[in-house]
This record gives sequence, C-alpha cells and structure tokens, in this order.
Amino acid sequence: MRGDSSRISSHVLALDVGTSSVRALLFDQRARQVPGAVAQIPYQPRFTSDGAAEVDPNRLVSLVMRVIHQLLTKVRQSSPALRIVAVGSSTFWHSLVAADDSGKALTPLYLWADSRSWREAEELRDRIDAAAVRHRTGCLIHPSYWPAKLAWLRKQRPELWSGPVRWLSFGDLVYWHLFGRPLTSVSMASGSGLFRLDSLSWDEQLLDLLRVRTESLPELSEAATGLLPSVGRRFPELASVPWLTALGDGALANLGSACNTVQRRALTVGTSGALRVLYRGAPPEQLPDGLWCYRLDRERPVVGGALSNGGNIHAWLTKTLSVDRTRLEREVARLEPGAHGLTFLPLLAGERSVGFALHATGAIAGLTLATTPLEIVRAGLEAIAVEFARVDRRLDQVLPGAELLVASGGALLASPAWARIMADAIGKPVAAGKDREASARGAAICALEHLGLLDESRLQPHLGRTITPDPPATETYARQLTKQEHLYHLLIAEQQPVD
Repeated sequence: MRGDSSRISSHVLALDVGTSSVRALLFDQRARQVPGAVAQIPYQPRFTSDGAAEVDPNRLVSLVMRVIHQLLTKVRQSSPALRIVAVGSSTFWHSLVAADDSGKALTPLYLWADSRSWREAEELRDRIDAAAVRHRTGCLIHPSYWPAKLAWLRKQRPELWSGPVRWLSFGDLVYWHLFGRPLTSVSMASGSGLFRLDSLSWDEQLLDLLRVRTESLPELSEAATGLLPSVGRRFPELASVPWLTALGDGALANLGSACNTVQRRALTVGTSGALRVLYRGAPPEQLPDGLWCYRLDRERPVVGGALSNGGNIHAWLTKTLSVDRTRLEREVARLEPGAHGLTFLPLLAGERSVGFALHATGAIAGLTLATTPLEIVRAGLEAIAVEFARVDRRLDQVLPGAELLVASGGALLASPAWARIMADAIGKPVAAGKDREASARGAAICALEHLGLLDESRLQPHLGRTITPDPPATETYARQLTKQEHLYHLLIAEQQPVD
C-alpha cells in the first residue's frame, strides 16, 4: 500500500469468511485489489466420524472483528489519506446457528458439510413433495440445507422450540453483533432451503412443517448503516458507511471472475468444487436433476451443481498412497486418458450433485496387481472431472450457450494436468482465472454497484492460459462417464441406509 497525502482515494473493504480462514481486503473503485492491503486469520472447523462439521460461532465472530481491526491498522499506518466508502461481505452458504434474543449463540455453527441430519432428510422426503419444494426453493431436501438440520435439531435439542430463538446463518449473526439486529440478504436466505425464489419470501409450508415461526428468522435487508456505538468506536472509518449484508461466496466468485452471463461458467475447485452460471433474469422454470438454484440478489439467480469432493480427494490420494508430490504433476500428465482401466466413484466426502445421495461413499473398481499409485491418483482426478461433466451436461439443458469455463480455486489452479483433464472431460475450453480472490472481489463489486460507481456489464475476465479440449480424449471420458454412472447405480443409487 502506498499513501498519498495530497489526495483522498476512495476504496471498499471486502470481508471474506471462508471455511478455513477469515480475511479482510481492500479494493479500489475499479474493483482492483490493493497490493498488501489484506489481513487473514486461519481457523479449523471441527469434523468428527459421525458426520459433524461445525465451528464455535462466538470464536468465529471474534475472528471477524480481529481481521477487520488488523486491516484498518495497516491502512492507518501506510495510507492515512485512504477513505473507505462501503463494505461488502462474502460468506459460505447453508450454515445454521441458533441464537437467543440477545444474539448469543445457543448451538455450534453447523456447516453445509455436517451430514448428521441424513435420517431426517430421508424422513422429510417421505412426508412432503420434495420435487415441489425444490421447484419453490431451488434446493433439494438434503443435510446441506436448513430443513433437514432443523428437523434433526428438533430431536436433539427440543428445548430450542420452547423459548425465544433466532435461526441464522453465520453472516446474519455477524451483522447482529455489528448493528444490533439479525440481518440477512436474499442471497443467504436463498441458500437455506427455506426461501421461495419466486416471491423472495420464507416458505410458509416448510415453516409450518418444521414448527419454525417467521419472526424467528432474520430480517431481509440489502444493506445497513450505523454500527453499534461500541463497534463504531473500534472501527471509526466504517461507522457511517453502508455495509452490504453478507452474500453467498459461490455467486460472488462468479461475479468476481466476470462469469456473469450464460456464455461463461465458473469452475471452482478448492477443498470441494462447484460449476455455476450467474445471469440477470428469472430462475429457470424447471431444473434438471442434480442442479440447484440460489440468488446473488433480487435480479441475479445462480444455477449450478456442487461437489463435496475436489481438492480433498487429491490430498487424500497423495497422502494415503505416499505419492512423491515433487513428480506427481509431471507423471500424472504423462498418463493417457482412461488408460488405467479403473472406474472411480469420488464420493469419499459424501455426495451433493448430481445424485445428492444421503449416505454415499467412494469406490474403485478394476484394480489389479499391476495398478500403480499414480494410476489411482489419475483415475481419481479424472473421476472428479467426469462428475463436473455430468453437471455441465445438465446446465446445457437449461442454460445453453456456454463458450468458456473460467477456473478458480487453489487445488485446480495448482495443477495444469488436472485443468487439462477438466477441459477434455467436460468438452469445453477451460481458462485459468487470474482473479485469485474472486469471492472477495465479487463482494467489492457489489459494494461499488450499490454506490453507483461500477457497472457490471463492463466487467471482463482476467484470464491466463486457455486449454482447448482434445476431441478423442473427450470421447474417452464420455465412455468413462457411462461406466461411472453404472457403478454409481449399482453401489449408491440402490443402497439402503444402515443405522
């Protein structure tokens, strides 16, 4: 950061809460990240063998406050003339926490990956018209979303239904601590599974079924101003500027990488993965199986599929098979598509798109004494790419016209060989996105749009190398897709739950 006392410069602060770190960054009026103007604090969620995936919400709120303080301290020291004119926030979708009337958390913060409510999801599927719910909310009945989690909590913590309680996502809880009331966005509400995409209101039928009162849910708001006095004294630069309510990180990643039309899809592979389309207009009338629909805001829906398995499979394979990481990329790239003869179901962390099986596990078929660890790694990477191809085919059914996939996420960008596999398996060009902080940049863009300082239509992607698919390899992966779907049907689709 470089200060210039002779002129005042206006910037926006982007708060980015992920599932492994909390960050605060500065962007200028053209949505360019300010070099060095970043603060980051890592943290680790708690995962257990029974399917728990949770965070201490009070600690995470304190990390948010700390990271904002750290960034503002940097700004005060290096750029005293810099002026922050708005705050945008990016947070993970689908989290759930119960709080009392004072904003004190009564439960852990349950993340999307928490699968302990799979039995309740199954029960709900039997009790209601799941297809109608998906049509209204864009979300399936699945442990990732609020309905199943609320049904599970009603069994585990019935006392929460006998006193004052507020059901919140993490972003809503943060804004309660900032402004004194729980505020949410259309974006965060749309990822809950309890929100109607058409009327932009809470789904009364589901609320009645789950015995959840509308007044126990957060207040819908686009932005807020006027921090609580105690917070304003700590962050005087931000006390009177508009804070946009938190938006879903996936939709913001599309916006931040300029994947904001049906011609460009965002392919993100970090620990997990997603393939999404963001555009202006109405949500699709019908969603193909395996896809979901949320919103960035009132005008922009986001449609896509999400995988629970991505870079986590890459890390598990290399660790479990003791593969030499220094030669892994080179050796994997040398192997021919599908030459290993394996069929791999990459569902080690369960499944979301496309089958949303409630109790999916991974499998490898075709192993022989001649199979090598590198072949297994290659098969795993190909299998994930094939899962993305399944999502892409469904997107073609409802939102055709994609000309380019823009890749982001540390796991994918770190492996050109995997990016090549992705392009070949999906059958579309894949370009490396240069906006490494896509979600945070998306939050900054939304803040600038709110102020009338930036027009979304002028955004262009910042791209690196583009990989064009190889037709023979695409044909090979199409055959592999058929075998993968067959194995899935045998082992997962017909599988019955075991208590």
